[in-house]
Amino acid sequence: MIQKSSPASLQTRDVGNKVEFLVMHPVLKAFVCGSISGTCSTLLFQPLDLLKTRLQTLQPSLNGSGRVGMVTVLFKVVRTESILGLWKGVSPSFARCIPGVGIYFSTLYMTKQHFLQDHSPTALQSVFLGGVSRTVAVVCMLPITVVKTRYESGRYGYESILGALKNISRSEGVRGLFSGLTPTLLRDAPFSGIYLMFYTQTKKIVPYDHLDPAVTPLVNFSCGTIAGILASLATQPADVIKTRMQLSEKYLQTGQAIATVFRDYGWAGFFCGAVPRALRRTLMAAMAWTVYEEMMSKMGLKS
Repeated sequence: MIQKSSPASLQTRDVGNKVEFLVMHPVLKAFVCGSISGTCSTLLFQPLDLLKTRLQTLQPSLNGSGRVGMVTVLFKVVRTESILGLWKGVSPSFARCIPGVGIYFSTLYMTKQHFLQDHSPTALQSVFLGGVSRTVAVVCMLPITVVKTRYESGRYGYESILGALKNISRSEGVRGLFSGLTPTLLRDAPFSGIYLMFYTQTKKIVPYDHLDPAVTPLVNFSCGTIAGILASLATQPADVIKTRMQLSEKYLQTGQAIATVFRDYGWAGFFCGAVPRALRRTLMAAMAWTVYEEMMSKMGLKS
């Protein structure tokens, strides 16, 4: 039996004739919950991320008969790299998402407790909270994101994450490790802000007091799905620019990357890979939030 004894998260439980004390700070609990939720969603939806990256890098033309679709790329990867090829890049994905999602949720929890305390955030406050939390996570994990993108592209033969980081640092310097920072922030900060806004506002409509507790996770997942679709479409162009910058061995400014995408593919190029990305980001965010909220509830914390 677990008993909560104080806001400092001091807990006790009976183990035989002994009483075991569990001490964990609420922010650390939020980090652990976020990391676990990130692990589950990353493993499940890595193939969609790989397909998105391949579409953004292998598609020769977005005009005419040369158009390549998600299903075509899927079969090509399975045929040439086996079914496990769909999980290529899962190691850097884990290295990025497990701590990254933990950083995001713990920053979000800490920020909400500091600025809002027990008040439910408004739509604008949700955008601010989500954007700030994601910015912190993006800056901390960007070098791993660069490695992840290059793994997924199939263009680089890195043998390990550490080896890739050393190689990029040696050949491209710090700029290489943080390439694509601006478009990544322009993608992830708005995504998280818009997502959190739609997610919290959608949840306010749901009459949770009259719901069966067993149905609550499904309702949370549905709210997350709606929020994810809207946020993904709004930030897709920034994702294309980010991928182009991180795959270039020559450091590109954001403006140069935009001009290159437009020159090669036209306006449609900024939405290349939108379907697998929208599926992945929507399902991943919905699952991450569902697992996170369930775990926070079990730990006696309000998410």
